[in-house]
Amino acid sequence: MSTLKPKFITFDCYGTLTRFQMGELSREILAGQLEPAAIEAFIKDFTAYRLDEVLGPWKPYSEVIVNAWERTCRKYKVPFKRTDGLRFYHAVPTWTPHEDVPIGLSKAAKEFPLVGLSNASNDQIMTNVGMYGAPFHAVYTAQMAQAYKPRMQAFEYMFDMLGCNPEDVLHVSSSLRYDLQTAYDMRIGARCHVQRGHEPTNMFYVTHTIKDISGLPGLLGL
Repeated sequence: MSTLKPKFITFDCYGTLTRFQMGELSREILAGQLEPAAIEAFIKDFTAYRLDEVLGPWKPYSEVIVNAWERTCRKYKVPFKRTDGLRFYHAVPTWTPHEDVPIGLSKAAKEFPLVGLSNASNDQIMTNVGMYGAPFHAVYTAQMAQAYKPRMQAFEYMFDMLGCNPEDVLHVSSSLRYDLQTAYDMRIGARCHVQRGHEPTNMFYVTHTIKDISGLPGLLGL
């Protein structure tokens, strides 16, 4: 473990570092409109539609969320309100880190440059990063790259900006779908899965696993 010495440690932010709360807000909005079991199914489909929305050309993240909300409402015959979709967009910067994040990141930051690669908008991400309790060398967004993860273009932008190669990086994410499958295809040097449990996993794409960010220093020999 102590031989893991990347030039940069790159992170997915939402879900991995920030506690993503799409489900909680969905339940709040849908209360009284659907039965509890249908709400849980709605949340899963809302998640799937958000992924589908980011696979094409870049568009503002507000449109990604609103479009996904509208498509899910249509499927479940729930009245669509654009204002409901925008509630998610405006809530994102208020969401706080997982409790394990500040200590784990602060230890890693003493020895390694930390970098964020997020599907957020420029006007959202830095508020969240400011809550992480550790300095970041750089933070890049889909808006900057004009492409969302899991598209390779998002990662290519980050490598170009850092002036490094994929093999120079340890990429850390709780998401196989958005991050680690693409990281594998791009031959990123090391890929660490944070086992948050919010989506299906496939360890084929992973070189290291940790329960949460408190386990990151151990991978780095710190």
